[in-house]
Amino acid sequence: MKKRPSMNIGAAILFGIFGLLFFVLMVRFITIQVTGEAEGKVLASQAAEKYIKSRILEAHRGTIYDQKGEVIAEDTSAYTLVAILSPTVTSDPENPKHVTDPKKTARELSGFIDMNESEIYKKLTTDGAYQVEFGSAGRALSHQLMLDIKEEKLPGITFRKEAKRFYPNGTFASHLIGFAQKTTNDDGDSVTTGKMGIEKSFNDILSGKNGSVEYKSDVWGYLLPNSEEHVTPPQDGNDIYLTIDKKIQTFLEEAMNQVQKQYKPKKMYAIVADPKTGKILAMTQRPTFHPDTRAGLMDNWTNTIVEETIEPGSTMKSFSLAAAVNEGKFNPNEAYQSGTYKVDNVPNPIRDHNGGEGWGSISFLEGVQRSSNVAFAYLLDQIGFETFEGYLHDFGFGEPTNVGLPHEASGSILYHYPIEKYTTIFGQGTTVTPLQMIQAESAIANDGKMMKPYVISKVVDPNTKEVVKETKPEVAGTPITKETAEKTRKYLETTVTSEHGTGTRFAIEGYSVAGKSGTAQIPDPETGGYKYGKENYLFSFMGMAPADNPQLIVYVGVQEPELKPTEIGSDPVSDVFKPVMQNSLKYLNIKPQEKVNLKQEQIPDLTGMSVEKAKAEIEKTGGEPVVVGNGSEVIRQLPHEGSEMLEGGKVILRTDGDITIPDMKGWSIRDVFKIANIAGLKINMVGNGFAVSQNIQPDSPVNEDEPLVVNFKTPEEQLQKKKEEEASEGSEEERPLN
Repeated sequence: MKKRPSMNIGAAILFGIFGLLFFVLMVRFITIQVTGEAEGKVLASQAAEKYIKSRILEAHRGTIYDQKGEVIAEDTSAYTLVAILSPTVTSDPENPKHVTDPKKTARELSGFIDMNESEIYKKLTTDGAYQVEFGSAGRALSHQLMLDIKEEKLPGITFRKEAKRFYPNGTFASHLIGFAQKTTNDDGDSVTTGKMGIEKSFNDILSGKNGSVEYKSDVWGYLLPNSEEHVTPPQDGNDIYLTIDKKIQTFLEEAMNQVQKQYKPKKMYAIVADPKTGKILAMTQRPTFHPDTRAGLMDNWTNTIVEETIEPGSTMKSFSLAAAVNEGKFNPNEAYQSGTYKVDNVPNPIRDHNGGEGWGSISFLEGVQRSSNVAFAYLLDQIGFETFEGYLHDFGFGEPTNVGLPHEASGSILYHYPIEKYTTIFGQGTTVTPLQMIQAESAIANDGKMMKPYVISKVVDPNTKEVVKETKPEVAGTPITKETAEKTRKYLETTVTSEHGTGTRFAIEGYSVAGKSGTAQIPDPETGGYKYGKENYLFSFMGMAPADNPQLIVYVGVQEPELKPTEIGSDPVSDVFKPVMQNSLKYLNIKPQEKVNLKQEQIPDLTGMSVEKAKAEIEKTGGEPVVVGNGSEVIRQLPHEGSEMLEGGKVILRTDGDITIPDMKGWSIRDVFKIANIAGLKINMVGNGFAVSQNIQPDSPVNEDEPLVVNFKTPEEQLQKKKEEEASEGSEEERPLN
């Protein structure tokens, strides 16, 4: 049977079509084989993406320790809650690996995380989602909470483990330490980054470098048999040891919490430092925040001690006094007229803090004790404008301390016009940071050597324990001599021990304290001037102890506390200073002094009493009565009625008879001044220390306005004289007889 021609033609056409298709496929195959690409995509990379899996090995962020190795900030395990929604992960319906009952799951989870049931249910019923997370409510879960949720055996609920920054001490030097939190990079990687404080400033040191692991898998993501893992290990961050002492910091935090609760000030700050090295042993402020939860952070982001400037008030007089002593311009016995001081071409005079009334003609030492602005105005005249400006720079004002914390302020020395120069010497106008004040105070406490403050003790490699970097004590300058520092400490000690000293509230049982209180005006942004009112000040005290060889400096500032009518600004400040200083000294095994009794008593009104009765009343309070005159009735007394007196203090009784002067050998300058004042005598004091001789014979009658000359010598001078006398006597004995 013959084939029709039409069939041959059809077969040929089909053959041609299939041949063309085969040719195209072969060309396509060869092209892919040669180039390794398809539709512009590299097939090897697509295969690797599908079959080669990788995951991040997160580096451990460095731990922050106190100086003794107590943990302050560290990485700990945390968990993120994940719900698998896709049924494709379930191969055995009897053991589902995805969420099968969204309603029940939402109800159970709402009891564990901070999200209501309806919101959780909405998440669990998201269309087309493979898995879902629960935002901040489902992140940073503790290990125990993760175990509690697992016990519910909810299908499809799983966890992703990750590192979380943990601050075990809660509110603890929070603005110094700062905090770190998870952030997401542009490439999608999650990293822990410091956001403030030490965590931010030393982020590069604390941060490690993440590692990774790669392996070949099947299409379901499981590791293929005999395949190799390629691991790049993470590099952990270095550990940081601070100068902070956890025990002293705890003393400080507890005292600050108590004052915050009782007085509700707008702001507070406090620092404890070692003047021998410059180490900051504790520092904190209020308002503060909790670094784990960030609760309270919005009230104050700023590290007040480092970043903010203040007018220091009368605490600045510590350095003004030191400058005057160093220049040889401070004579503690020299008298001046307190009350007011007139600056040329300035309408309003400088006034003392008692409204300009002053205390009459008093010695410069008493002026320091009473915190007299007028006394320091006179001292500036003696020091000289340019010389004193030099001391301001020598003490480090106007320049940052370079402590290594972010945004450190420099302060500003306001010293252009004469009135600014006078106000600067007693702490107004010129601004400083609290940290600058600590640095400057170290010069007085450390025999003239001003120590640069620092907070980082050392940086340690956590793997090798090798010290990568260590901070050594650094002398920032020597603004005054050792002799000046010793004298200044003695003068500042009298502000605490003198009955009319402004620092009497800061006396500590068993320890001698040298320091200076301050009451600084606060600028009023509404008026452009200063705020007024009993509470509208920055009350402060900067003190050191023990006064003869200071081991600690404590500086406390309390701004605008709520005071009762019977309270003064020094009360909340002393409620921080005293327990912190005393507890810290005991903790450091600084032994209390023997025979130090700081019990204070109020002196009664003794005028009109018989001498014998007045003496008995004084002895009841623990004081020592001293009678001036040979009369039988008291007509005047010093200190006055209501004054506070340390136990053992002298109370001078002026009688109605002829004036007589007691034997004042061994008396302090302060007590000699009382005698001259109450007897109305013109006094001329020679030397420093304690009385060794007087021109008026004891118990002999004298006339008012008669000159009283008293010679003083320090204990060192008296000891030296005694040695010279003994040596002279010895040489006389050895001299042969003629």
